[in-house]
Amino acid sequence: MASPHPLDSLTGAEFSATAAVLAREHGVDTGWRYASIILKEPPKAEVKAWREGDPVVRRSLSVLWRKQTNEVYEAVVNLTADAVESWTHVPGVTPNFTIDEYHDCDHAMKENPEVRAALEARGVDVDLVLFDVWTYGGAVIPDKWRDRRLGWVDLWMRATPDGNPYAHPVSGLKIIVDMNTLEVLEIEEHHDYGFPEVHGEYVPELAGITPRTDLKPLEIVQPEGVSFTVDGARVQWQNWDFRLGFNYREGPVIYQVGFDDQGTRREVAYRLSFAEMIVPYRDSSFDHYRRTAFDVGEWGLGYMCTSLELGCDCLGEITYLDAVLPDTAGQPWTITNAICLHEEDNAVLWKHVDPDAGTEVRRQRRFVVSVHATVANYEYLVYWRFYQDGNIECEVRATGIMVTTPMAEGETGKATGTTIDTRTYAPFHQHFLIARLDLDVDGDGNTVIESDSMPAPISEANPFGLDLNTRATVIRSESESGRSFDWERQRGWKVQNPSKLNAWGAPVAYKLVPSASFPAMFDESSPILRRNPVIGKTLWVTRHHDDQFWPAGDYPTQSVDDLHNGMSAWIADDEDLVDQDVVLWYNFGIHHITRTEDWPIMPADTISFWLKPFGFFDRNPSLDAPRTAKGASCSCTDGECRCGHDHGSGHAHDGGHAHGSGHPHDEAHQHDHHG
Repeated sequence: MASPHPLDSLTGAEFSATAAVLAREHGVDTGWRYASIILKEPPKAEVKAWREGDPVVRRSLSVLWRKQTNEVYEAVVNLTADAVESWTHVPGVTPNFTIDEYHDCDHAMKENPEVRAALEARGVDVDLVLFDVWTYGGAVIPDKWRDRRLGWVDLWMRATPDGNPYAHPVSGLKIIVDMNTLEVLEIEEHHDYGFPEVHGEYVPELAGITPRTDLKPLEIVQPEGVSFTVDGARVQWQNWDFRLGFNYREGPVIYQVGFDDQGTRREVAYRLSFAEMIVPYRDSSFDHYRRTAFDVGEWGLGYMCTSLELGCDCLGEITYLDAVLPDTAGQPWTITNAICLHEEDNAVLWKHVDPDAGTEVRRQRRFVVSVHATVANYEYLVYWRFYQDGNIECEVRATGIMVTTPMAEGETGKATGTTIDTRTYAPFHQHFLIARLDLDVDGDGNTVIESDSMPAPISEANPFGLDLNTRATVIRSESESGRSFDWERQRGWKVQNPSKLNAWGAPVAYKLVPSASFPAMFDESSPILRRNPVIGKTLWVTRHHDDQFWPAGDYPTQSVDDLHNGMSAWIADDEDLVDQDVVLWYNFGIHHITRTEDWPIMPADTISFWLKPFGFFDRNPSLDAPRTAKGASCSCTDGECRCGHDHGSGHAHDGGHAHGSGHPHDEAHQHDHHG
């Protein structure tokens, strides 16, 4: 059996082995719970020095707590040696919540007599209630419960057993729960605005909607198979190659990204992932003031990834990868088809029509790595896309169901939300996503340059005011690392390698092209912002350290600040950033001013950012992109072209549903056949 790669994700057997060692050496039994087990990645320098065939020592890092005492421990297990390397008590922290706990809480609340009585007093059938537990944010947690593993429970009622629970919030009623014992600490009764008559169903059979029947089948086929290869965790497509990992917190992790530049493999990135997702609701009312989710740090994006289905979530010739994760007993469970790998056509890559020489056009093909995560009422669809011209795009689509709230009789609107149905509003909120971008542009000695565009003043040399200049600002140290997007200057950031010049004398670079950037819009004294100051800037740059992954802290659950471990702590020593191994932390997302059109289910809101080569190549690296066969037969006489469509048969797999023949159409009728 081949030796594993140092960055291969933990296997199910390694999760079980971790639990067995800790049970044997530290008595971990059913009185404990695992918050997480993750690969303890070797130091970056060791990984980059590793060569195929070299021995690999496999280690896991576990976070677990004893339910009776709420004590938290971190354990490093040497899986190769079958031994515990470290067992460390971590005081004063609360680990992430788990899926097991979520379901346990729902079941316990349904059986709790006090809860049942409170619901019956409102005329609510407890069997139709969804008990949706949230972590209790440290900024607002009462002192009397600060030492507990604390949850607060939102309550939602389905109109029917199969109905949408998020259409009918039980307003003004919250339950405070000790998550270790599932003891109800308090039932908060603030108000009861009842259940307005709303159009909250989105399934056609329940909503009374007849789906359209005038959409013809769309078939995507690759009769000769796909153009990429997957060998274990290694993926190769066109000139790209990289490795795929997966863990409970980040979901997919893309490692060691390289590009084959005319036979030379060149480094682009060491590690790409999402390090945090923060969703504060901008409404201080009783129903919402605790709604400040850290979805990556408090729950784990990987835990919430779902199985993908052909024809629904992914279309075409698909390769699926499963994800294996630990449960709270340290035993493995599998998300089948968690990661979708496929190719997509994306219109034209490049084209020119020469009146004499004819037309040259290349279709654009891109390779996609995607996952979908269900975070309670929201769905996040994540796509990492690799392009033939050296671009990398990260796109996120948010869909699902908005949080809504009834208003009191006579109220017609709220300043902090949009009225979306009868006596019902959806509060404004924000989705901040923090991408961790460990770029290694032709090596790990890099410098980050802030690039601004600005007009030159009118002068004798610029009499018409046409000149446009760019200004470069070197981000020299971590005290300068928090940067904000500037729309008027079309600001971007280049990661340069000052030791490697292109053919024209400029440092090779990749540019972070920002989009979906918006300010945090918090008062500087806000306790919410103090928990996660990383959202206060568009970009942060830090020196690489092997133990720095989580910009809001290792343990953001019930945190009050990030001063011990997080962005504020990391930049306090003001390390040099020039010609260093640097990491970029890019903050982007959705400023969600809610709409009526987002109800009762939200069409996908799409955001993205790009990593673009900027002088990394000496010329367009996609000149070697293959010509593609035309989809029509054309004949040209005296400058006039007549094209007839090829009516070939094809097949696409769509979740078991068969479709008819496909009709590929030529995109443009040209007088030249270089498609």
